[in-house]
Amino acid sequence: MADKKATREAYGEALARLGQDHLFYVMDADLSASTKTAVFAHAFPDRFINCGIAEGNMMSVAAGIASTGVPVFASSFAMFAAGRGFEQIRNSIGYPHLNVKICATHAGITVGEDGATHQCNEDLALMRTIPGMTVICPADCTETAAAVEAALKIDGPVYIRLGRYAVPEVTAGHSFAIGRGQLLREGTDVTLCATGVMTSIALEAADMLAAEGISAAVANLATVKPIDRDLLRTCAEKTGALVTCEEHTVLGGFGAAVTEAVCETCPVPVLRVGMEDVFGRSGPVSELLVYYGLTSAHIAEKAKAAIAMKK
Repeated sequence: MADKKATREAYGEALARLGQDHLFYVMDADLSASTKTAVFAHAFPDRFINCGIAEGNMMSVAAGIASTGVPVFASSFAMFAAGRGFEQIRNSIGYPHLNVKICATHAGITVGEDGATHQCNEDLALMRTIPGMTVICPADCTETAAAVEAALKIDGPVYIRLGRYAVPEVTAGHSFAIGRGQLLREGTDVTLCATGVMTSIALEAADMLAAEGISAAVANLATVKPIDRDLLRTCAEKTGALVTCEEHTVLGGFGAAVTEAVCETCPVPVLRVGMEDVFGRSGPVSELLVYYGLTSAHIAEKAKAAIAMKK
């Protein structure tokens, strides 16, 4: 896991590659250099629209274009795409089930010094509540490229959560499909269920646990909605305890999606690692991850606590 790259980089590259063989538009809210949609804009200027700093309007324009039958990728920072654009996403995109792919970058506390106002830790919860919305949070660049291509192929709205923070490649050799997770590591004592940037950190936690003689499985679930209930049931039956790992509030996000599914199919102890009921703060990413407990050491401690809860 030596090489690291931000998932937003893979997003821009995937758009440019797919644009050669597929007709779709890309829209941005004056942040194309940061969201990496500028790569597509350079290659296909006639199919790129900069809507300016007006995210709600961008979502409405995207809905209008999609209503003609042409897919649209609409991008901005997660705080602005999911936050400012929520009403338009719900009413203009979600309600008519239009073919708009909302790809939000700079999500979570890993935007670091941008501070609390720009650290969107609520977007997965918001997007999960929209009926018919597919929600994806890729773990690395390989998975991001596959997710963008898969999103283009399905009919209906999709939300893809991307980051500024460079992450290692962990899904190489594993196939991606919407609604299906990946078992990155086998284990018998506990399952670490992770999404997004936390997947590589969960793998580090599994190594720490192995050094203590604890066998931890690691499941990567990039699709937060629909969640892979079959994989979760299998992991719950085999290990008897789960820990969820997300760079997002534990209220209504990935951990909630896992817990809901497990409670319905195979109830076992589930503990959650994520942002608690707090806002973020400005600071270096490495320090923020420690401050908010989004570390391999904290995951390992939660895993041991979950194992202790097994009957």
